[in-house]
Amino acid sequence: MPVFQYKALTAKGDATDGVIDADTPKEARDKLRSRSVYVTEMQALDARTKQETLDKGSLELDAGSALTALKSFKLPNLRARAARGEVVALTRLLATLLHAGIPLVDALNSLITQIENKYCETVLRQVKEDVQRGASFADALSRHSDLFDNLYVNMVRAGEAAGALDEVLKRLASFLQAQSRMRNRVAAALTYPVIMTVCGSGVVTFLMMFVVPRITRIFEKKKTALPAPTQMLLAIQHGLTDYWWVGAIAIAAIVLVYRMYTRTESGALWKDTTKLKLPVFGELFRKQSIARFATTFSTLLKSGVQATDALRILGTVVDNRLLAQVLEDVRLRIIEGADISTPIKKSRVFPPVVGDMIAIGEESGQLEDLLDRIAEAYDEEIEVTTQRVTATIEPAIIICMAVVVGFIVMSIILPLVQIGKLGG
Repeated sequence: MPVFQYKALTAKGDATDGVIDADTPKEARDKLRSRSVYVTEMQALDARTKQETLDKGSLELDAGSALTALKSFKLPNLRARAARGEVVALTRLLATLLHAGIPLVDALNSLITQIENKYCETVLRQVKEDVQRGASFADALSRHSDLFDNLYVNMVRAGEAAGALDEVLKRLASFLQAQSRMRNRVAAALTYPVIMTVCGSGVVTFLMMFVVPRITRIFEKKKTALPAPTQMLLAIQHGLTDYWWVGAIAIAAIVLVYRMYTRTESGALWKDTTKLKLPVFGELFRKQSIARFATTFSTLLKSGVQATDALRILGTVVDNRLLAQVLEDVRLRIIEGADISTPIKKSRVFPPVVGDMIAIGEESGQLEDLLDRIAEAYDEEIEVTTQRVTATIEPAIIICMAVVVGFIVMSIILPLVQIGKLGG
């Protein structure tokens, strides 16, 4: 396969270069564009240059991988995370201002004077300055990816190209609000089980660290043979008090290795595949991903984005790497002339009903409406599944905590009874 050397700009405007395998220069550019890398120069390498470049790349691979892993552990932008809650309101207000005929720069000025979040205000000022210098609104937003993701930027770009930016922003605000409601609903349903787990763990820790040691001193003074459950409890208690640091280091090491592995391509795929196979939560995660896919796909198509471009964008915004692989395969099949529903049916990630409804939508020319119906159906199923998961988890947590606390109580009572009999 031919190899092309390129120079390009990232979505943040940083210069980058490298090599890429592709059959044609166009395919190479498309591959890079799907990674949000925009080519400025590209040339094909001959066989000798290709080998030299690949040899050099192999020598630099380990260092580059290590550097990438280190960069991936950068601290999160907490200010941007806190400001994301303002994006929906900003988007809706901007759509209203543009619909009223106010120019984009003036509309941004109006937003800047009304926004209370300082981080949002700073970002909007930079966006306004970029637009005044001649940049498109989408390009200006793309330089602040911590606040405006790839989906947001691409929908704005489609709205600018179609001359319907206000309508696209209005639709985008509704989409973001719906996604936020779904996340909040799931989070609220899982809050109680999490609180129960934390409180129960706290109670057990308190018993093991403070209550059990005081009672065991009585047993040690009596120097009587202890029952097996009590001996087991004492061994656990001594392990927690004397070697807690070993457990802390082991947990930290496991978390570090897990995070490093799941940041690789194969690790992320393994994690997301495993999520869908979990016995209790797998069904919920799958329905969440499908609902997000259907809603996002419909929103992009209604905004004037072509199906292939919409699928490429979906691959970068869905929260599951396995689903992203399926969508990329669907996009490639469409380029080859296939329809959307056939590869989706063959993927085994989407339920058959989703493929059937998409096929009906393609045949009738109402794909966006059918995708909306899929999203609505799965939103309802997510609510039902969440309630079912919560109803399953709560008694399981109660039973587990009862078993643990019961074991501790039994281990304490048995030797007390034994001492009482000996005293009697």
